[in-house]
Amino acid sequence: MKVEREKQLQAFSRLLDIMDELREKCPWDRKQTMQTLRPLTIEELYELTDAILQENPREIQKELGDILLHIVFYAKIASETQLFDLEDVINSICEKLIERHPHIYGNISVANEEEIKQNWEKIKLKTGSKGVLSGVPKSLPSLVKAYRIQEKVAGVGFDWKHKEQVWKKIHEELQELQDEVTKKNKKEAEREMGDVFFSLINYARFLKINPENALSLTNEKFIQRFGFLENRAKEQGREITELSSEEMNELWEESKTYFP
Repeated sequence: MKVEREKQLQAFSRLLDIMDELREKCPWDRKQTMQTLRPLTIEELYELTDAILQENPREIQKELGDILLHIVFYAKIASETQLFDLEDVINSICEKLIERHPHIYGNISVANEEEIKQNWEKIKLKTGSKGVLSGVPKSLPSLVKAYRIQEKVAGVGFDWKHKEQVWKKIHEELQELQDEVTKKNKKEAEREMGDVFFSLINYARFLKINPENALSLTNEKFIQRFGFLENRAKEQGREITELSSEEMNELWEESKTYFP
């Protein structure tokens, strides 16, 4: 274990040395700022999530390396103007982890994962958080944001007791949506559609299913099945637009054999 840790530290030190050298000698690296790196970091995160969904260890390894580079890069830029450095970054996360795990580093006892989450939110409020939802980034995609909102309020006890209550709520929201659709009230229908989505995300949480992962898998499955339709049309010397609805439906059913 000690030898392995030494190798890890050596590898990390090598990365820091390379970052120092690139920042000094490479025109592109010298030119970067936190603002210019931000969109690249977002892209790298999406590439990592793709690799995870594909269960591709080699790609996961590669994308984690890219993200680690970005972390080191941001810290290097900050150190150049004495804002903070990598040591500050690492120590701050270490201190936060110790503080928020009193059941490991303190004298608090917990019975299960839910109590750990509740303690986490209570500690955050005691240590200066402006509110339960203040830590939810405004720029999060709406689906992920809804899930995080629900997780956070549940952490302080604002939650349904049973999943059956959430299922009932979904049906109520669906009926309210249909009522507005019948009235042809588009603005209110939009609001009710949002309520339906929010309730479905809540139900997924109760089932311990991450809705972002679930939807990503469905998106990928749809892409694969539709690609099957396009390939079958090309094999027949036709374009997808030349297929009738009946032909598309037949091929769609066939695609399920290959992409269940």
